[in-house]
Amino acid sequence: MTERKTLGVGILGAGFIGNFHVRAWQGVRDGDIVAVCSRTLTKAKELAKTAAETGVGTDVASYTDVVDLVRDPRVDAIWVLTPNYTRLEVIRAITDEVIQGRAELTAIAIEKPLGRTVAEATEVLEMVQSAGLLHGYLENQVYAPGLVRAREVIWQRGAAAAGSPYLARAAEEHSGPHNTWFWNGVTEGGGVLNDMMCHSVEAGRFLLTPPGKSSSEWLRPVAVTATIASLKWGREEYARQLKADYPGVVDYTKSPSEDYAHAVFEFVNGDGEPVVVEATTSWSYVGAGLRLSFELLGPEYSMESDTLSTESKVFLSRSLEQSEGEDLIEKQNAEQGLMPLLSDESVSYGYTGENAALTRDFLNGTQPLESLVAGVEVMELLMAAYRAAETGQTVRWPIDLHDFVPAVAKGEWNPRA
Repeated sequence: MTERKTLGVGILGAGFIGNFHVRAWQGVRDGDIVAVCSRTLTKAKELAKTAAETGVGTDVASYTDVVDLVRDPRVDAIWVLTPNYTRLEVIRAITDEVIQGRAELTAIAIEKPLGRTVAEATEVLEMVQSAGLLHGYLENQVYAPGLVRAREVIWQRGAAAAGSPYLARAAEEHSGPHNTWFWNGVTEGGGVLNDMMCHSVEAGRFLLTPPGKSSSEWLRPVAVTATIASLKWGREEYARQLKADYPGVVDYTKSPSEDYAHAVFEFVNGDGEPVVVEATTSWSYVGAGLRLSFELLGPEYSMESDTLSTESKVFLSRSLEQSEGEDLIEKQNAEQGLMPLLSDESVSYGYTGENAALTRDFLNGTQPLESLVAGVEVMELLMAAYRAAETGQTVRWPIDLHDFVPAVAKGEWNPRA
C-alpha cells in the first residue's frame, strides 16, 4: 500500500488565532501540524500539546525562533499568525532562509490583514514571490460553509437566469478584541476598520464574484465613501475600563482608535454592471457575542446569513450563578438568559474550510485562488476607506495609496478633541 502523503505545517504564533486554527485542523485531511513557534516557549509548548491531544499532529516541535521553525525539515508550509506589527519582520526572516537555500519550504499562508498599509502589504507579497513560494491569504469568511453554499445556489439558480448580483452587505460586530496591541492604533494599523473590515470587504467581493473566478479579475474598484467613529470606548468611563483591562493600552480619551466603521465600495463587475459592497464593522456592539451577517441581492433573488441565528440555543435562568467564559460563542457577553450556541465555531466561521483548501492546494502544488494578491487589494480598499473618512470626500480610482498612513495608525486621531 502506498503511504499517504500529507503537508507538514508549522504554526507561527500561539495566541488566540493560533488556537483557533489548531482546533480547526481536526477537519483537515491533507496536512498535519508538525511544529509551533511563539516568542514564549511556554505558549508554543501548550499549543503543540493541544495539537497532539486533538490528533492533528505527532511529536509536534516547539520553537521560539522563526529561523528554527523554517529550517525544520518536516515543515513544508508555514501559517503566519503573528500580530500585524511583526508581519514584515517575520516574513523577511522566513523568505531570507528560503532564498539563501537554508530551508526548503514550498508554501506560506498569512493571516489577515496582510499589513498595516499598502506599502507593507505590497512588500510582504514581493518577498514571498521572490522566494518562489505558493501563497494563501487567510481570509476565513470566504470559506464559511453557509456563505460558500449560499453563493453557489445564488449564482446557479438566480444569477444564471436573471443576471449577476448587484449589492453585497457584510457586517462583523463584537464588543472588542482580546489583546492590548489590537487597541493601540500604531501596532494594529488603525482600529476596527483595519482589524475587521478586511473580513467584510473581502466577503462582499466574494459574494459578488462567480464561483471559480478571482475577485481581482471580476471586480474593478471605482469609488468609496466611509465613516469612522469612536462611539463607546472614547467615553471616559469606558476608556478607564480599557486601561484597567489591558495594561499598556493608549488613553482612549486622547488617542482612540475607531470602534465603528461603515464604508460603501463601488465596483464595475465582469458584465460591465455597477455593483456595491456595503461593509459595517464595530467594537462597540452589545449582544450575545460575535455577530457576522451577510446579504446578497440581485435582480430577482437574494440571500442572507447571520451567525447568531444558530441551530441551537440554551436558556440559563437568573437563579444560576455563572462564571464568565466563551464556551457558547466567540466574544461572549453573557451567561444567562436565552443564548445562541455555535456547535463548532471553527467550521461555521470558515477556518476549517480555509485550512483544508489551502493544505490541499499546497500539497498538490497549486496556487490558491485566495492569494496574497487579494490581501494587497483588500489593503488598498481599506486605506481608501480611511482616506475617505478622514477627508469626508469620495475617493475615486485610480489613486496611489502606497505610502498613505491613516491618522488613527499614527496616533493622531481624536474626534472628541
